[in-house]
Amino acid sequence: MKSLKQYSIPHTGLKIGHHQFSYEVGGSFFDEFEYSLVKNGALSVELSLEKQETLMVLDFRIWGTLQVNCDRCLSDFPYQIDTADRLIAKFSESDDLSDAEEVVVLGKNDVEIDVSSFIYEIINLAAPYVNLCEDPGNTSACDQETLEKLKELSVSEENSESKDPRWDILKSIKKN
Repeated sequence: MKSLKQYSIPHTGLKIGHHQFSYEVGGSFFDEFEYSLVKNGALSVELSLEKQETLMVLDFRIWGTLQVNCDRCLSDFPYQIDTADRLIAKFSESDDLSDAEEVVVLGKNDVEIDVSSFIYEIINLAAPYVNLCEDPGNTSACDQETLEKLKELSVSEENSESKDPRWDILKSIKKN
């Protein structure tokens, strides 16, 4: 958690107005989050913070390259992201206010806001749900040996020697 200390912004010392913060996110950042879907990457984060009397508006812009595992051949490949998101941090005396989707409530005893978890969430939301490269099987990152083994082990309709008549009945339902 020591490597995430740089993502804490002490808001009590900030004057009202606009403030800019820049961060570089890499493998050590993702190592701090257990069970992270993203394991590595080289990303730049620009944070524009506008402090007002009762709230702060945080605008994030994150761009760079994630290293994700291909769902087909299991090798790592680079995936480009460029995303933006907004977060509102509201100052409140009462602790009974719950966090909304893009609103975080800061209590009177909070002196800083840790943006690392928000950066992590934005990156994970920008990561692809299905990890396939642009041209599966034809890029330098693809594991050709694994793809050949998959092709060898896959069963197509043309290669199947024994056909089960129950499947033909189901196929006729699909056509209707």
